[in-house]
Amino acid sequence: MDKLNFLNTITLITVFVMLLLAFFLLTVNTKNRISNRLFASFLILTAFDLSSFFTDKYFEINLNFEVFRMTASLLIMPIFYLYVKAVCHSDFRLKPKHLALIIPFAIVNLVFIPRFYLASAIDTIYIYEHFKQMLEIRFFFILAELQYAFYIILVFIVLKKYKEIYLENYTNANNSSHKWLLQMTVFFLIAHCIVVYKLVIRYTDYNVFLNSANVIIGTIALIISCWFVLKALNNPELFKSVDSTMLLVNETLNTKTVSAEKESFEIKKSAQIVSQIELVKKYVLENQPYLEPSLTIQELSKQVTIPVRDLSVLINHHMNQHFFDFINEYRIQKAMEILKDASKSKLTILEILYEVGFNSKSSFNTAFKKYTNQTPTEFRNSSL
Repeated sequence: MDKLNFLNTITLITVFVMLLLAFFLLTVNTKNRISNRLFASFLILTAFDLSSFFTDKYFEINLNFEVFRMTASLLIMPIFYLYVKAVCHSDFRLKPKHLALIIPFAIVNLVFIPRFYLASAIDTIYIYEHFKQMLEIRFFFILAELQYAFYIILVFIVLKKYKEIYLENYTNANNSSHKWLLQMTVFFLIAHCIVVYKLVIRYTDYNVFLNSANVIIGTIALIISCWFVLKALNNPELFKSVDSTMLLVNETLNTKTVSAEKESFEIKKSAQIVSQIELVKKYVLENQPYLEPSLTIQELSKQVTIPVRDLSVLINHHMNQHFFDFINEYRIQKAMEILKDASKSKLTILEILYEVGFNSKSSFNTAFKKYTNQTPTEFRNSSL
């Protein structure tokens, strides 16, 4: 099988897998309806874009279709950005303002109307022969790269803030949504770099490598699409989102209402703050709320009767710890007590981590080594 036939085969498989997964996401009954629909739209647009591998041979016959397919790729990153926002924020809703994200797509299509969409049969032949040199095409590629860079940066900013808010307000270490989105974004970035490489060599004397680049892109697309399916099968409840109205502690402290408070406490902590810290530590130690794997700062706030905002500032700023680390420290101390107890030597590490509030062996091992510089097994062997 030559490269062209191989490329057509894997592209057809990839498009089929993506469309099948998109159909599943559009029809499945779940609470993640908005994010599922956005992801399905992303998959459909990506499949439409990949179809160029086996439709470009009809370029001269279907110029308008091919040009529209090309410009439709400008919708992929805006949809992906909205998908990331929908996964990260539990209160995300599509709003009229989001229509502004299709402006580049609309502009490019308006630019293409005179010489492309309204082209005659003779003009089509000229376009086919001089496609790479036409100003409209160069404008499209420059705009596409600028748009991609803009959205990829936005996505990383959203993920960074989401992770920080999660650490300041939640204790469940098994935050699979952030890992999933970060992995997906990195994979797309790598794939896009190869696409850029393909575009560069297309305009140079090294265009003999074009087919090889296309095969690599097609193969990567197939691998990623299969990965999507495996993720959907293995993690049906993959996502845990946060409220987008939540502020990071630094953002809270920068507001006018607490700026004076921050200034005074930077000099010296008041007796009230010290008292509140002792109160929270005593409550957590005596009542062990950390044994609940899904404990959030909102739930602890109700238990200690301190407003959420004040408790967040107290832990994340005055105690200089993320809520995530603050709670995990008590979990590790509890685990250390169990590991040193000879009467509980028959308990497995897995049983212990569940008992102290963790729900993942990898996150427990990571947290335990962070606090003790030993693995749980090493600590137990040196203690008994």
